[in-house]
Amino acid sequence: MASTLSDRLSRLVKTMRGQARITDSNIQDMLREVRMALLEADVALPVVRDFIARVKDKALGQEVAGSLNPGQALVGIVHKELAATMGEGVADLNLAVQPPAVVLMAGLQGSGKTTSTAKIARHLIDKRKKKVLTVSADVYRPAAIEQLKTVSAQAGAEWFPSSPDQKPRDIALAALDHARRHYFDVLLVDTAGRLGIDEALMAEIRELHAALHPVETLFVVDAMQGQDAINTAKAFKDALPLTGVVLTKLDGDSRGGAALSVRQITGAPIKFAGVSEKIDGLEVFDAERHAGRVLGMGDIVALVEEVQKGVDLKEAQKLADKVKSGAGFDLNDFLSQISQMKKMGGLSGLMDKLPSQLSAKASGADMDRAERDVRRMEGIINSMTALERRKPELIKASRKRRIAAGAGVQVQEVNRLLNQFEQMQGMMKKMKGGGLMKMMRRMGGAMGGLPGLPR
Repeated sequence: MASTLSDRLSRLVKTMRGQARITDSNIQDMLREVRMALLEADVALPVVRDFIARVKDKALGQEVAGSLNPGQALVGIVHKELAATMGEGVADLNLAVQPPAVVLMAGLQGSGKTTSTAKIARHLIDKRKKKVLTVSADVYRPAAIEQLKTVSAQAGAEWFPSSPDQKPRDIALAALDHARRHYFDVLLVDTAGRLGIDEALMAEIRELHAALHPVETLFVVDAMQGQDAINTAKAFKDALPLTGVVLTKLDGDSRGGAALSVRQITGAPIKFAGVSEKIDGLEVFDAERHAGRVLGMGDIVALVEEVQKGVDLKEAQKLADKVKSGAGFDLNDFLSQISQMKKMGGLSGLMDKLPSQLSAKASGADMDRAERDVRRMEGIINSMTALERRKPELIKASRKRRIAAGAGVQVQEVNRLLNQFEQMQGMMKKMKGGGLMKMMRRMGGAMGGLPGLPR
């Protein structure tokens, strides 16, 4: 949805240049493009109709301010309405109750419910400093119980054991009693899913809801489900008083269709978005920022957060001190830089958050090739001995052949890596002892002086 809608709107901005206002005649073409993009993204038809009507109502007759043209003005209106359709602001979990706060997870099998339970546990532990207990009431799939045990351990949460011969209601009440006696802040209850909606599933989850009185009932839905998400959302809305939605697999191709539809159908705010398969790959959903991503404006705030989360500040400071003191930049430091980038989701993860004008310059094939090159470099460095990493100048022909064989690459690849390393090493040498400031001063002199730089 993101690329389709942003591409169509970009074309509109160009074609509407030179017109003074949005009129009934020129808005028809603009709205047709928006409508087609939304339908192609599998947004439900009633949601599209309502959305287009609101945009038309807001846009018609609007004067175009300053240097904007009608196309650009329409993009601004579409952005606001997208954010409004997906919910205003940010809606995190409401835990303002006597502990333990019970959170009930609902959704179909395969929607990412169990993984999302662990991701929310991690979020509550890291961001809100809560003591979290998880339990699986899915007695139909023994693997689901074991899966929750595994991912809960990864998240740092405690897991309450259950078995397929127990009743879901008994499991949930036993877990709640344990949570009370051991002073847990939050109990996350993972429920059974089915391949389709059926009355047995709905009756069971209604019974669990009545027994537990959860403070939050979250509907987990796969963002790539498209139109199917609408029917599922309606069924769960009719069965349960939903308080929020968790969108999973938002890093897939759909990027918004389900987000628009589910929010409108359930009336419940989208609280979380799964953005990767990692245990920390969960974002508190921000409608305005997501609308920006859908329109190809990028999400610079998320990019900054990703960098802050992924960069090891101690390691970065250690490298800075090492360079400043004149100590050589070696292959261990080079490997550390590669690891830092991988922690931030790799090149594709970072590019995804940039505005489309910037990210479009790197094609999918280019990104795949770059990711492969990074993995290859990592493999080559890992095939070296500790001494070779510290003293790359020791790596001559016979060592290169051994390293290449160990990494499963050609000797030319080892040569290429060493050349890239030497270039970076040369750059680091220039930064030694205030060299960076000298470089900037020279640049400033060449450009007629830059304000704010000491002379």
